Amino acid sequence: MTQITSAPVTSVLVANRGEIARRVFATCRRLGIGTVAVFSDADADSPHVAEADAAVRLPGAAPAETYLRGDLVVAAALAAGADAIHPGYGFLSENAAFAEQVRAAGLTWIGPPPESIAMMGSKVESKKLMDAAGVPVLAELDPAAVSEADLPVLVKASAGGGGRGMRIVEQLDRLTDEVAAAQREAASAFGDPTVFCERYLPTGRHIEVQVMADRHGTVWAVGERECSIQRRHQKVVEEAPSPLVERVPGMRERLFEAARLATTAIAYEGAGTVEFLADDRGGFYFLEMNTRLQVEHPVTENTTGLDLVELQLQVAAGGVLPAEPPASQGYSIEVRLYAEDPAHDWRPQSGPVHHIAVPGAVEFDVLTRAGLRLDSGVVDGSVVTTYYDPMLAKVISFAPTRDQAAQILATALQRAEIHGIRTNRDLLVRVLRHPAFRAGETDTSFFDRHGLAELSAPIATPRTEELSALAAALADAAANRAAAVVDHGLPSGWRNVVSAPIRKRYSGAAEHTIEYRLTRNGSLVAEQFPDVLLVESTPAAVVLERDGVRTRFAVRRYDDRVEVDSSAGPVTLIAAPRFVDPATAVAEGSLLAPMPGSIIRVGAAVGDTVRKGRPILWLEAMKMEHAVAAPVDGVVVELPVRAGQQVDVGAVLAVVEAVDVPPTDEEAPE
Repeated sequence: MTQITSAPVTSVLVANRGEIARRVFATCRRLGIGTVAVFSDADADSPHVAEADAAVRLPGAAPAETYLRGDLVVAAALAAGADAIHPGYGFLSENAAFAEQVRAAGLTWIGPPPESIAMMGSKVESKKLMDAAGVPVLAELDPAAVSEADLPVLVKASAGGGGRGMRIVEQLDRLTDEVAAAQREAASAFGDPTVFCERYLPTGRHIEVQVMADRHGTVWAVGERECSIQRRHQKVVEEAPSPLVERVPGMRERLFEAARLATTAIAYEGAGTVEFLADDRGGFYFLEMNTRLQVEHPVTENTTGLDLVELQLQVAAGGVLPAEPPASQGYSIEVRLYAEDPAHDWRPQSGPVHHIAVPGAVEFDVLTRAGLRLDSGVVDGSVVTTYYDPMLAKVISFAPTRDQAAQILATALQRAEIHGIRTNRDLLVRVLRHPAFRAGETDTSFFDRHGLAELSAPIATPRTEELSALAAALADAAANRAAAVVDHGLPSGWRNVVSAPIRKRYSGAAEHTIEYRLTRNGSLVAEQFPDVLLVESTPAAVVLERDGVRTRFAVRRYDDRVEVDSSAGPVTLIAAPRFVDPATAVAEGSLLAPMPGSIIRVGAAVGDTVRKGRPILWLEAMKMEHAVAAPVDGVVVELPVRAGQQVDVGAVLAVVEAVDVPPTDEEAPE
C-alpha cells in the first residue's frame, strides 16, 4: 500500500471541469490554497480554466481521451507544482486505480482510501458487503436469470451513476435490448459495461445520508437529503432535511445508524454519501455508496453551516474531526438547471449561453440566512457541447421553513435571465409551486403521477407572451430609431399623415402579429392592446401600464431570437423574417437531428412501413442514447444517414411519408 501523505495542502489540482471545479476553487481561494485546472479542447474557454492559478491542457475533447486519462491528470499536477488532487464528482472520482496512482506520485488524494473506493465501486459486491454489515439491502438479480415474476426490474451499471446505464424493464421480451443499451451507455460513460438488475420500486423515496470520516476513527452522519424527484434516474430536485424523514418517528436515527455502519465497514475517510430507497412507512434499503462529494452537497452545507470541501481538505491532510457534527437547522432546496427540453423526452440541448443571471444569488458560499446560492459552470458566452452533461447550474435556497425555501427558489427561477438555450426552468418552477411538492409528497414517480406535459408548460401565460411580443416590437423600433442618422428623436413609424400600422411577427408558444403605431407625442395606438399604455421604450427595456399597474420588460436580441424577461415570467420569441429563403425549407415528414451527435444504430430502411412512435434510428449525445421516432404512420422514403455518422443539429435524418397503415393482427379488434 502506498504511504499516506499528511502534509498540509498548498496547491490543489481539480481533476474535473465546470461547476464542481469552480466550487472547489472557491474554498481553496478562501483558505489561501493554490489552484490548478485541467481542460479539454472543448473546455478551453470555460470559466474554471480562467479562474485557476494555472491550467494544463488535456489534448482532445471526448472524456475518454481527456478527463478519464488518469496518467495525464497526474502528469499535469506534477508539471504545475500541485501537491494534491481533488477529483470532484463523475469522471475519475470513484476510480480506485486513479486514487492509487495519485498517491504513488507522492500527491495528496482528497478522497477516501483506494481500498474503500474499490469495495464500493461494484454495486454488486457492495450490496453483499453491506448485507454482511447489517445494512438493509435489495437483492441483486442476474440479468440472465430474471423471470416474469421478478418484473418490473431496474437495469443498473455496476460502476456508474448519474442515471447513465439505467433502464426500467416491465416486459421480459424487452430485457435483452435494454441490457445491451445499458451496457453501451455504461461503457461510454464509465469504461465498464458491467450491469445488473434489481427489483424496481416505482413509488420509492430516494433518501441519502451525508457522511464524513477522519482516519482517527470519527464517523459523522452529517444529515440526510431527499432526492426523489428524478428524470431518467437522475436527480432534479434535492432538499434537506427530508420531508419523509421529518414525518416518520425514529427514521432519522435508524438511517444515521445504517449510514455509520456502512461507512465503518469499509474503513472510510473523507466525504461520502450512503444512498437508500425508502417506502412511505419509513422502511429503507441500501442502494449504493458514493465515495465522493455529491452534486447536491450545498443543501447539507446550508443546513449545517459546514463547508464540506474545507472538511475534505482537512481530513485528507490528517486532520481530526470533532466528536459530533453541528446540529442541522432550517431548510434548503436545490434544483438542477439543465439545458434540455423536458416536453420532448428530456432532449439535451447544445449551443451558446448568451446570458445567465440569477439576481440576488451568491456564488459557491454557505448560506447563513434566508437567500439564494448559485453554483454554476457557465457564464455569459459559454457554449454547451455534446461531450458532457448538460447541467448549467445548481440554484439553491435556504430559509427557516420549507415553504419559504420553495417560494424563494421558485420566484428566483422565474425572474432569472437565461438566454440562448432551452432549459428545464419552467418545469422546476411548476414543481416547486405544485401542491404535492409543498405537501412533501415527492416520490420517484412524481413526473408520471402529475403529468410531465402540464409540468413542462410555460410559466408565462398567453397574455404575458403577447405583451412580451409587444415589448419586443417596441424595443426593436427604439433600437432602429437610436441607430438612425437623422431624426432619431422622433417616435419610430410616426408620420404627419396617419398611415398603415407597423407590423411585426414573432413565434413563441403561439404565433403573434403585432400591429401598432405611435402618435407624435409617443402614445401607443394598437387595437390589440386598447388598455395598454406605453410609459417608456428603449432598445433594452419597455415599460407598459395596464389598469394603473406598470410592468418592466427587459429585452435582449440575439440575431432573430428575442429574450423578454419580466416579473410575469420569461418569454423567448423568434422574429419572423420579412422574406423566406426557399432553400431553407425541408420536406414534410422530415426527422431532424435535435442535437449534434453520432448515429449509433439504424432500425429501418427505405420502403419500410412504420407506425407513429416507432424508433427509426438512435442518436448518441452527451453520453446518452436518444431514439428518433416516426412522427406519423407512414413509409420511410428517405434515410440519408448510416451508423457511425456524425450529424449536426437540424440535419435531415429520415423522411417519413404519411400513409394509412393497416393494423397488424395484434392491433386488430377482436
